[in-house]
Amino acid sequence: MHRPDLAGQAPAWFWGTIVALWLAAWWVTDRLAKAVPPTPGARRVLDLMVPLLFGAFLIFLWEIVTVGAGVPMVLMPPPSAIGARLAQSLPTLAEDFGQTVLRAVIPGWALGSGLGIAIALLCDRVPFLRRGLMPIGNFVSALPMIGIAPIMVMWFGFDWQSKVAVVVVMTFFPALVNTVAGLSASGALERDLMRSYAADWATTLLKLRLPSAMPFVFNALKINSTLALIGAIVAEFFGTPILGMGFRISTEVGRMSLDMVWAEIAVAAVTGSVFYGLLALAERRVTFWHPSYRRR
Repeated sequence: MHRPDLAGQAPAWFWGTIVALWLAAWWVTDRLAKAVPPTPGARRVLDLMVPLLFGAFLIFLWEIVTVGAGVPMVLMPPPSAIGARLAQSLPTLAEDFGQTVLRAVIPGWALGSGLGIAIALLCDRVPFLRRGLMPIGNFVSALPMIGIAPIMVMWFGFDWQSKVAVVVVMTFFPALVNTVAGLSASGALERDLMRSYAADWATTLLKLRLPSAMPFVFNALKINSTLALIGAIVAEFFGTPILGMGFRISTEVGRMSLDMVWAEIAVAAVTGSVFYGLLALAERRVTFWHPSYRRR
């Protein structure tokens, strides 16, 4: 798709107006961010308005610059072209979403995180496992994902099973390390109090140490939500059926269809944000007692 170069046609006042709008949007966003709402409902509305307004103006600025400066589509398509392609390709995007997110990301995230938390509890009970597994966890966390993905494809095949395996490897050790750290977060006075009550290991775990570890556990779950999505998409670059976000991105880049690539990126970004947001809401419900949620 060809667009004429409008950089020389746009008058100076046009670009001056764009700069003035950008400064005005910055000022409004800054004032909203510093505002102190009188009620909790107004606070929630304001918390949503600030990122929405800022994001909307960034998209507007993106559109103006790419169209006004005549940026080629193969370098940076405008949001309008990306939105049009997204609307035209909803069935394809839905199939890619199902293949990548529903069949690989969510099962791999649940399995990897669940195994990490379970092994962390076992490590807490059996100290020599902690001393043996933690160095291995640090080693595996440093392995490049781009090296793990083709190995898993060779072991488990080209379908969703290999992507689940990649996600499990990526999410297991963050869950393990964070949960082990969280189980040690309770204070010495609280543990002494539980011992004075003659509480056994299981009771102390359920009543004190596991609740204290919840901020660490949710931190791992939130980190893993983004790692899982990235891992599944990258793994699809190395072999997959003719479906999936990674497959589509790789194919459309080869065809120079950058609007479709950005449409897939937009779907992935929204999916990751919603996934992260749901975990953050669950964290707030579970760890409402944490000092970070106290309002001054």
